[in-house]
Amino acid sequence: MSTATEVTTDELIEKLYSIEGKAEIVDRRIVRMSPSPAGNFPGSAAGVIYASLRLHAKRVGGRAYADNVVFLINLPRRKSFRPNAAYFTGPRSGMKFLNGAPVFAVQVRSETDYAPGAEKQISDKRAEYFAAGTKVMWDIDLVSDEPIRAYRAAAPETPQVFRSGETANAEPAVPGWTFPVDEFYD
Repeated sequence: MSTATEVTTDELIEKLYSIEGKAEIVDRRIVRMSPSPAGNFPGSAAGVIYASLRLHAKRVGGRAYADNVVFLINLPRRKSFRPNAAYFTGPRSGMKFLNGAPVFAVQVRSETDYAPGAEKQISDKRAEYFAAGTKVMWDIDLVSDEPIRAYRAAAPETPQVFRSGETANAEPAVPGWTFPVDEFYD
């Protein structure tokens, strides 16, 4: 039996189902997230990536997920992720959270992702994605001249940068899928 100070992972997962808004399980507690992508550009960016991934998944398999889907993982300090868009090849889970990390995760920066300390938090979360089994993670920064930084588990500190006029990919996580960077600006 757990005490108020010793909540089990299963109890946290059950509580996560009832949380309104975005939250993840980190350091044995539920951490509320900012409602990012909160603005026009971040919300649109997550949407166009999801739409493109969904069309690809319908052709070749796998499943695309939009913002607000929970992926349960089992790392020492983190038990869930909630990316802005994702591609998943694991089993379906009905009405429950998905078990396992997405093979491809997208994090779109919102206004709060430029505050002091944000770069370290983003870097730490990226490392956790890779530790959980994610193969490729995109860091979307729409105020940069480098809007897509594609990080791969095989070289986690060396992103491939995609700029306006270029076509991005998420190899090897999503074979054959490409995304024109200028889709963000249409």
